[in-house]
Amino acid sequence: MSSPVPARRPFWAVALQPRMLGVLVVALAAVALCVRLGFWQLDRAYERAGLVGQQEQADAAAGRPTGLGELVAPQTAFGGELVGRSVWVEGTYDPAGQLLVAGRALDGRTGYLVLTPLRVSDDGTGGASWAGLSGAPVVPVVRGWVAEPQDAPGLAVPEGTVRVTGWLQAGEATSGVASPANPGGPPLTDAISTAALVNTWGGPIWDGYVVLTGSQPEQVPAAEGGPAALPRPVIEGSGSVNMQSLFYAIEWWVFGLFALGLWVRLVLDEATAQAPDRTGRVRPRRGADAGIAGLPG
Repeated sequence: MSSPVPARRPFWAVALQPRMLGVLVVALAAVALCVRLGFWQLDRAYERAGLVGQQEQADAAAGRPTGLGELVAPQTAFGGELVGRSVWVEGTYDPAGQLLVAGRALDGRTGYLVLTPLRVSDDGTGGASWAGLSGAPVVPVVRGWVAEPQDAPGLAVPEGTVRVTGWLQAGEATSGVASPANPGGPPLTDAISTAALVNTWGGPIWDGYVVLTGSQPEQVPAAEGGPAALPRPVIEGSGSVNMQSLFYAIEWWVFGLFALGLWVRLVLDEATAQAPDRTGRVRPRRGADAGIAGLPG
């Protein structure tokens, strides 16, 4: 007479076993980690969307442009939240170091940025921002845009001490491509890379640069052949949701659900390990000795 077939074990009877509770603790820890990482990515997804408003609020709170050195010191990492901030700085232009940055568009036309080094004498800190450095720093100033190098009679820089106001922008990476020649005119470059500029202009140097909005004394206006004014720099992706970070957040949450689902699956497998199949035979427990290969267990 055959022995009675064990009934299927209840889910919670298996789930509350010490071994399964231990696995549940590990699964819940994984879920908590995934949830936390998901919310971190979600914050990143919306972080840039609010930066423009934060910058405008900061400028409005200051009521005027902020001294460059009060926001960032020379030879200091340039944070993305500084892009578009309104600043002022005083110093003397070095016309011998002036460059044209090729391949830059304005109002649908491709032309050149006029990039000039400004040796700083005051950045709002009274020199404290570069007190431990080798000397007065230089900041790259984009004085505007021209369509062609020969169309720029106003490229001559103001002489003596000037007070520059403008918007901050982060420095660029070098492309590794040799800049084209410009016979009879300022040298050309394809990027505003402070890592490359310091080799030409000397240091110390700011990691970012200033996009000119005003100057005292004034430079030649665009209407008389001077460089045309540029729009305010904005952070890439600002004003919208970073979809890549949003998808990463969803992925982390899916991983958390997967960890919890894996535990549920283990409990169900354990619960059905003693249940009979359609033929009435009892399934062996997971990991039970099935006997020597080729012989009955």
